[in-house]
Amino acid sequence: MFSEDDLLPLSAIQHILFCERQCALIHLEQLWEENPFTTEGKLLHERVEEEKRERRGDIRIVRGMDIRSLRLGLSGKADVVEFHQVNEDQASPEFSVRLPGLPGWWRPFPIEYKRGKPKPGRCDEAQLCAQAICLEEMLSIRLSEGALYYHSIRRRKDITFDDYLRSICEEAAAKVRRLLDSRVTPPAIYDSRCDHCSLIDLCSPRAASGRKSVRSYIERLTKPDVETSS
Repeated sequence: MFSEDDLLPLSAIQHILFCERQCALIHLEQLWEENPFTTEGKLLHERVEEEKRERRGDIRIVRGMDIRSLRLGLSGKADVVEFHQVNEDQASPEFSVRLPGLPGWWRPFPIEYKRGKPKPGRCDEAQLCAQAICLEEMLSIRLSEGALYYHSIRRRKDITFDDYLRSICEEAAAKVRRLLDSRVTPPAIYDSRCDHCSLIDLCSPRAASGRKSVRSYIERLTKPDVETSS
């Protein structure tokens, strides 16, 4: 278990799975740079949090909920947590909770809002799973699913918190801590993800990759021939 003072930002889960260098630049070197994508994403999250609580029939909605897991060593905010009312005959303390001032049982359902489209890999899913693990620890229950909402395509994608996704999330949390404990920022390597990264100018992956290529070329030219004996 980690202490409250040792908690890392929950967003680091998505960063480490997207790009280890990005994670180090943000959480180790404390670098950040806005671009149209991050600005739009920030405004989207602000709009989500405008109304903190809402009621829609049998659903209670809480926005900007503070969450944390001492086991994973993470803390942050959940964009939206829906609490769905459960029929009394289907209620179970293992999967549902009581809400102050409200009758019955309620099942939490976390939702993370994203500006763009689904990314390759499972970095967004792992970030949502980390939120679920935080809620599980805080509420002493088990969550089976949540959702990612992608603003650019106006689509909600349901995510199941199976054992495999949980293992990705937990290994990512450990990987973030190892990276930050090492105090070493990984080298820049350019690939297709870089063009949409807000840190591309600070990271300079094209230039760094170019320097590596030139250095390798010079090393090959200057390396002495190795004679082989028959």
